[in-house]
Amino acid sequence: MATVDNWQLGREVEYPYEGARPDDQWAAVFDLNKCIACQTCTLACKTTWTHEEGQEHMFWNNVETKPYGSHPVGWDQRTLEELGAGEWADDGTYEGDTIFEAEDVDWDDPENHPQESQSARDDIAGFMPGPDDWRYPNLGEDEIAGDTMESIDHFDEETHPVWFFYLPRICNHCTYAACAGSCPVPAIYKREEDGVVLIDEDSCQAFQQCNEACPYKKSIFNLAESVSQKCIGCYTKTEQGKVPQCFENCLGKIRLHGYINPPEEADDTDPTEEPTNPLDFVVHQKELAKPLYPQFGLEPNVYYVPPITAATDYLTQLFGPGVEDAIETYRAMRNGEEPELEGLFKLMGSTEWSLTAFEIDGDEAVGYYEGDEVGRVPITEPTAERNRYDEDQEVYRLDIT
Repeated sequence: MATVDNWQLGREVEYPYEGARPDDQWAAVFDLNKCIACQTCTLACKTTWTHEEGQEHMFWNNVETKPYGSHPVGWDQRTLEELGAGEWADDGTYEGDTIFEAEDVDWDDPENHPQESQSARDDIAGFMPGPDDWRYPNLGEDEIAGDTMESIDHFDEETHPVWFFYLPRICNHCTYAACAGSCPVPAIYKREEDGVVLIDEDSCQAFQQCNEACPYKKSIFNLAESVSQKCIGCYTKTEQGKVPQCFENCLGKIRLHGYINPPEEADDTDPTEEPTNPLDFVVHQKELAKPLYPQFGLEPNVYYVPPITAATDYLTQLFGPGVEDAIETYRAMRNGEEPELEGLFKLMGSTEWSLTAFEIDGDEAVGYYEGDEVGRVPITEPTAERNRYDEDQEVYRLDIT
């Protein structure tokens, strides 16, 4: 098959393989308004998975400062330049080329199939990072965009003349993964049970086409072992119902792990009346979280809540249409106008379990994994006010709440 249905682009897209969605799709939501770039997630992944020979340059999880940071260097800019400016129609349909469409390859022709031609690097938009590209994981850290600091009289919630934000990145475990679509062996596959994309290192023959084809550059070549390696979604934990390492160790509590459905199958129940799928709720019902560079055409399954203080034109390039509405929804949540969303976001990081459902129970949010309650938090954090002067200790308090 040469075409598959991509709901993020609102149309069919070209891909070398027939579409086959998994039984359940591993997915995540990252709230960029809360990321502080502490890199705890990076270290959790590094010390668990990428601490051996040949993995020194590998960060299966990394945190970049946008708009100027990138690891490897220019991973997104270089691919965007090759694709050209893609337009979005008013109805949300993407009218530009994806990475599998940019070279006008006839994927219906068997001779062009990656397993036959072994030339996917010529047929897919992308580039091969060189050794220098991997040397600067902190490139552009904390560099601001916008006007100069001298131009600032004040900040307010609506407009920030200067801005940057942190973008944590892992493998997106794409529905139509470029790494799998380019491997001539094939040594890369998508698990039927949860959609996690894996590399069979025993089968890998070091063609390195996955390293070039993946636009997110999350398939990385190990020179010492002569194999490509990548994030495995911590499936050894998620099979037991637990969240991945980078999720569990996130200090900012920005990460939500679960499973997502395509829009036509999305759970649309009301969390105030019965449990609902949290990923479907945030992505499909509230349209708050957006995919990263959906125009690449791979249907990535890590979704981002856009930062509310960054330039919306840049955010639209990064996450596609609907960014301004998402920002309005997030602000409404912060103002107490979206209690269901507020409750779900309070559940983020409150449990080591993945959430397959949640509901609102009075003034509490309750999280479930396959029917079992695994987390319960107040929607509004309780506060207590103490006297400024402590008579028992005969001291004044600096913090009374």
